[in-house]
Amino acid sequence: MKLVRAVLVAVLLAGGAVRVTSAVHAFPDAGSPLAAACESLSSVKHAGMTVTLAQSVSAGGFTPPGVRGGAGQPMTGLPAFCRVTATLAPSSDSDIKIEVWMPVTGWNGRFQAVGNGGWAGSISYAALGAALASGYAAAATDTGHTGGTAAFALGHPEKYVDLGYRAVHEMSAAAKSVIDAFYGSAPKLSLWNGCSQGGRQGITEAERYPADYDAIIAGAPSVYQMELHAMRVAINVMTHRSADSAIPPAKYAVVHEAVLKACDALDGVTDGVLEDPAACHFDPKTIECTGADAQTCLTAAQVETARALYSPVKQTAADSTWAISPALLLPGTELGWATLAGQQPLDLSVSAFQYVVFKDPSWDWHRFNQATDVDLAIKADAGVMNFTDPNLKPFFARGGKLLIYHGWADPQVAPLNTVRYFQDVVETVGGPAVGRSVQLYMVPGMGHCQGGPGTDRFDKVAAMDQWIAEGRAPATILASHRTGTDVDRTRPLCPYGQVAKWKGSGSTDDAANFSCVAR
Repeated sequence: MKLVRAVLVAVLLAGGAVRVTSAVHAFPDAGSPLAAACESLSSVKHAGMTVTLAQSVSAGGFTPPGVRGGAGQPMTGLPAFCRVTATLAPSSDSDIKIEVWMPVTGWNGRFQAVGNGGWAGSISYAALGAALASGYAAAATDTGHTGGTAAFALGHPEKYVDLGYRAVHEMSAAAKSVIDAFYGSAPKLSLWNGCSQGGRQGITEAERYPADYDAIIAGAPSVYQMELHAMRVAINVMTHRSADSAIPPAKYAVVHEAVLKACDALDGVTDGVLEDPAACHFDPKTIECTGADAQTCLTAAQVETARALYSPVKQTAADSTWAISPALLLPGTELGWATLAGQQPLDLSVSAFQYVVFKDPSWDWHRFNQATDVDLAIKADAGVMNFTDPNLKPFFARGGKLLIYHGWADPQVAPLNTVRYFQDVVETVGGPAVGRSVQLYMVPGMGHCQGGPGTDRFDKVAAMDQWIAEGRAPATILASHRTGTDVDRTRPLCPYGQVAKWKGSGSTDDAANFSCVAR
């Protein structure tokens, strides 16, 4: 408040010469100094930042701008807040949009930044609103471009760098300046919260800018990202290697039911969820057609495809073959196989090759050459998106905490990709960091960031709050599954290396009847 009051006094002494790009004069809580001070934030100074809006928003509903013009989805239940929008230009080709939302009353003294998905290109308004409603001053960015493809990167290497790491870092610093100016004090704790691209963004922050955040929640992080794009295209090309090799979507359920029949009971409970997919050694040949092709079985070529989908992507040279990534798909993901093994590769990954690797919008995925294009992709990225460093010692040395989570049934970002990174971090920084500085929670039956038959709903921020308060990562996190609005199952999420085991009595839909035990 001191800084805001100082700004107001300076404005009055200067004859009120403040440029406000846009403002709303119906202030919430008219007697609140914070509400009245919101518009003064149009004069906040921060290197490379131009404030474009300082607006007081009444409690209740808010309709954000649409992703590509027009109105977005209305948001309800929000407290009164000060909304600041700004443009950041750390390079001559940068055009990074950010929004900072700050509650007029009830601020918890903390800052929460939220991440993006896919190729970013828009503000994550829903996540921004959720953080605000929980008492946080919150911020989000479009990372410097609009649209859901990599087209922005063609001829604009600085914009690609903005997406890779610079936009989030610049937003983090600018948001803290705005928060400090509004409340008269800096946030006492800074938290990152994101999934998918947002998970990668959080981990990249810990790697490149260890002082930006005190705590990071990274869900389904798409680390080793350019490599991941190449693997996605490779797996689709393999699926369509011949006219009869692709598995029709109508057969996905057949494979899934066979997997459950073989492995569902391995964890002691038959519930349609694999607690530990790595323990499932299902062979698709068990459902190979004995006669003509039918909807209830797989042809020999389709069996070969299914086996490959469950296996690491491999590279073959004249004298050897070796794995170049962990398996992208695990038993239990079959109902989502259309994501990577459908009629064409994932659009996100094709876009990477069109606009970043070959710089040719007409590039067709049928031209993908696994023997050369994986290396070309990593080289073209130049360490922007693919950069993944397991040495998090500088982040941990500051007391930083990294909570990673990932669904075992994720059909888009490989769960084992995250396991690999977690294990690399532990090997690099040492085992004592586990539970103190870093922890991984794998979620049985959860798809990409959410969804699936597993218990996909859990309070990540509350788990981090518990960790901060107690000094150790939670031994369990309570998770639930809903059908409609009804909670029909709860389970404990366990730290990686442990699984939830039924105690042998009581409902198998009640977390109280499970305990976490070593795999």
